[in-house]
Formats: sequence, C-alpha cells, structure tokens
Amino acid sequence: MNVADDPEEQHPTLALDDTVHQRVRLGILAIAREAESVDFAFLKQELGLTDGNLSRHLKVLEDSGLVAVNKGYAGRRPRTWVALTAAGAEALARELRALRALVHRLDAAGPPPA
Repeated sequence: MNVADDPEEQHPTLALDDTVHQRVRLGILAIAREAESVDFAFLKQELGLTDGNLSRHLKVLEDSGLVAVNKGYAGRRPRTWVALTAAGAEALARELRALRALVHRLDAAGPPPA
C-alpha cells in the first residue's frame, strides 16, 4: 500500500477542504456554529467585510449545502439570517480535525531547524 493511499499516513493538509478552509468562510462557519442562526449584519461586523464580499462567501457556502440563508423582516427592516446545516457542522468538524492533526504533527516534529 502506498502512503498516499492510507488516510492515516497522509499529510494532514490533504484533509483540508478548500471551500471551508478559506479564512472568511471558516469564520462564517465558526460563528454560525456558536448560535442557532446569525444575522448578516453581525457576520459583516465580526469579520470586517463589505456586503458584497460577505454575500459572495455566503453564496459559496449555501451552494455547497454548508449553510442555509433565510431572508425575512424584523419589524419593517429586512434581515438575512444564516444557519449552519448538518453538512456544514460536519465539514467544520472535519476541518478542525485536520487542523488539530497538523498542529499535533508539527508539535511532534519539534522546533524547526535553525
């Protein structure tokens, strides 16, 4: 068996998901995991994004089935709410496992060569 064929022997970075790992999308998923649903304006503020930038990242996550985006009103004000889907929760969990494995591997390797 080739090392590349054994998931236990693969480099942890191979388990990182490009859709999830991107900084903004990882932030969206992490914040959404902390609440039942999160307001668009809150995400925008917390992540320091423009409306357009946040919308684009939400579209990628929604198209991937990782978040559900619901539009409604709070009084007369339109609001957009984002919620993590079951697939999104699992994708985030996989990403965190891969990151933990990477950190563990680097810690086990000791300090970098001088």
